[in-house]
Amino acid sequence: MNNQKSIFTLLFFCLALSGFAQDDGDYVEFNDRNNVVHGVYLGFSMRYGEIDDQETYTGGFKVAYVANQQFEIGFSGNFIYSDQDYFNTAAGRREDLIGGYGGLHLEPIFFSKSRVNLSFPLLIGAGAIGQIGNNFNNEDFEEEFNEEDFDAVFVAEPGVSALFNINRYLQIEAGVKYRLSSKIDLENSPVTRINGFSGGIGVKVGVFNLGRNRYKKKLQDEE
Repeated sequence: MNNQKSIFTLLFFCLALSGFAQDDGDYVEFNDRNNVVHGVYLGFSMRYGEIDDQETYTGGFKVAYVANQQFEIGFSGNFIYSDQDYFNTAAGRREDLIGGYGGLHLEPIFFSKSRVNLSFPLLIGAGAIGQIGNNFNNEDFEEEFNEEDFDAVFVAEPGVSALFNINRYLQIEAGVKYRLSSKIDLENSPVTRINGFSGGIGVKVGVFNLGRNRYKKKLQDEE
């Protein structure tokens, strides 16, 4: 009989302790007002712009971490082609510009709790720009790249974008950027910098709200 009382008392104590611990955990989770939301994504973009008043096309990609839906940091890279169509007397042909650049991607985000956000992306990096013949209609055309056909370039590219949150995993962006570059020195090329505006659209695919307080959201919904 004493053993049964002892067992009953022990079970009652364990149940009470378990209930207390559960209530305490719920309370802490519910009041976690500083819950941090993380995100990671892979993005792709296409932009159209100008260099020295000539049509220029840019394709880009980026990988970034998103802190609390308010700030991005990562790597961004761009491929660029500019339809310059100038005559290179040394090569005896008409040429365009081709190249790429990449570097650090920074992007503060405003109105992150809304369906549409405003952001100010910035790329700081380096790359190379070169010359390429544009006689693509010639079936015998074969391009041979030489080191002297390219020159290193440093780039800073600020911009402004509107971000459209489709769902937890997909975001569409549209915006304009201005590319600032160091001087380039290409033989017989009239272009000395690749400065210029560009505008376009892009898509980001990833998870933008890792670490969201699901239990807290459930209690708020029930209220």
